[in-house]
Amino acid sequence: MPRDLRLSRMLHVLIHLDRHVERATSDQIAGMISTNPVVVRRMMAGLREKAILISEKGHGGGWQLARPLSAISLLDVYEAIGSPPLFNIGPGAEPADCLVEKAVDARLDLAMKEAERKLLQQFSEISVEDLAQDFEQRFAALQVEAGEAGANAALKHSGTDR
Repeated sequence: MPRDLRLSRMLHVLIHLDRHVERATSDQIAGMISTNPVVVRRMMAGLREKAILISEKGHGGGWQLARPLSAISLLDVYEAIGSPPLFNIGPGAEPADCLVEKAVDARLDLAMKEAERKLLQQFSEISVEDLAQDFEQRFAALQVEAGEAGANAALKHSGTDR
């Protein structure tokens, strides 16, 4: 079963809308996340319904944030995309006749429900701003590395080495 990428894609888009572009069209967003604009509009509709995004049609229109990233939790986004299944494992879909399978299914169901409860609790405690700040830290570290590499290359080229 393929992974559901809607949550990570929408988090990606929200951070871009906050940090890089104030407003983006469905076509632009489709380019960001390598999908079709129709798929983008379908995914974004749930975010609009939950007052995470607003949209304007026509020339100069597009999607933009309705509230700051600090006021949007991962749980908000997860629910806005329709609360897709979190796990690809678990008990069988059909009721079992075998007592062994019933015991296995019952235990798996309990464990999966507890895991889901814990994960959703964590989602409620993480804001999209937290993710955006993580991005900024990673980007800053990359710039430092690139700056040092550039400085080292310049020093080597000039015949001076540290």
